[in-house]
Amino acid sequence: MTTMTETSARFREFKMPDVGEGLTEAEILKWYVQPGDTVTDGQVVCEVETAKAAVELPIPFDGVVHELRFAEGTTVDVGQVIIAVDVAPGSSDTAAEAAPASAEPEPAAEPEAPKGRQPVLVGYGVAESSTKRRARKGAEQPAAAAAAIQGELNGHGPAVPESRPLAKPPVRKLAKDLGIDLATVVPTGEGGVITREDVHAAAAPAPAQATAPAPVPATVPEPVVTAPAPVPGARETRIPVKGVRKAIAQAMVGSAFTAPHVTEFVTVDVTRTMKLVAELKDDKDMAGVRVNPLLIIAKALLVAIKRNPEINAAWDEANQEIVQKHYVNLGIAAATPRGLIVPNIKDAQDKTLPQLAAALGELVATARDGRTSPAAMAGGTVTITNVGVFGVDTGTPILNPGESAILAVGAIKLQPWVHKGKVKPRQVTTLALSFDHRLVDGELGSKVLADVAAILEQPKRLITWA
Repeated sequence: MTTMTETSARFREFKMPDVGEGLTEAEILKWYVQPGDTVTDGQVVCEVETAKAAVELPIPFDGVVHELRFAEGTTVDVGQVIIAVDVAPGSSDTAAEAAPASAEPEPAAEPEAPKGRQPVLVGYGVAESSTKRRARKGAEQPAAAAAAIQGELNGHGPAVPESRPLAKPPVRKLAKDLGIDLATVVPTGEGGVITREDVHAAAAPAPAQATAPAPVPATVPEPVVTAPAPVPGARETRIPVKGVRKAIAQAMVGSAFTAPHVTEFVTVDVTRTMKLVAELKDDKDMAGVRVNPLLIIAKALLVAIKRNPEINAAWDEANQEIVQKHYVNLGIAAATPRGLIVPNIKDAQDKTLPQLAAALGELVATARDGRTSPAAMAGGTVTITNVGVFGVDTGTPILNPGESAILAVGAIKLQPWVHKGKVKPRQVTTLALSFDHRLVDGELGSKVLADVAAILEQPKRLITWA
């Protein structure tokens, strides 16, 4: 899909780009320019919000803003023109020097973008490409520029348009909602096009790529979405479902009705873990990082996964395979002003305790500031949700789409507990582990939960079991 078109030699149009795999729309949050303003190549002209992040969009050419096609607050489909720019201000349409198309008697070729530059998203830089453009069905303009952007978003570097799976935007959105990599879906549509039925048949993620993720669009602080002020005397208030809330709803429905969930519970004495947390706070090796119970719980889960690696897997419906992951991208559910998001710590299994603490701190701070990027939320394998911070004992968490397990941690409370034959006040919490029963049997799920509980009861097992 092209992000810019040319209505004449003088006016050029910029389309809403696809700023993330499977995204089909974005809301214009704010315009930074108005008609009559001068813009330069690479200047940010607006801020848009997708289901994943808020992103600033730069204009890929110089000129004067001629028209803004949509007002702030409007949701725009990918591919729609959002702004028109006069690239030859002050010139008449008949001036030969201002209109390259009229300089020659034969039909004019499409003018090239300035050498070495192409439309890019903030955070991607400029990449030259010699690939030939492939016209999209129903489109009048070439699509190499957007294909290059899309290829980088998918983590494949400069894109070759032919390598992108063929699917309509609604199908791509469905695949995103269900956590499916379209590259792994077997197409049955005419001409190799992936249909909705194909996506439903592959309602589980494909093996995650082992390559490092490509750079992601620069994110900006995301606005707090508040409910409209109730009208005095009104009995109901209707709130539009969009952005993160819409993505959460679709993902949770897809997960709940795709993966058969089983949830198990265990209540455990974590007094020794709390003592360890207090000691680590005074440890010079942990200086500069935040130490809290979540850090030890995360490490305990990583050790439990190491002892029971089969839990760290995914169900590949299309190929009828269980995909064992030899890495752990540990997701941490975070409540933000925009809603629930689940960024993850890449290759968490290789991190030392100080490194894990630093990664957790950065993850939380980035989420709180609304700067979590789409790439930070992609590729998770297991997740922790700390519902205890809200004062509740536990819950029955729903799996993050594409993952096999999620651990819920309840509030840590002082309770009467039998310890060494006597009833004493002890620090106690309840853990809940939900898992995908297609690939995780009750025995395996129970072992993982029991291992986490055993480590939290006796933290020295972090050493003896590691």
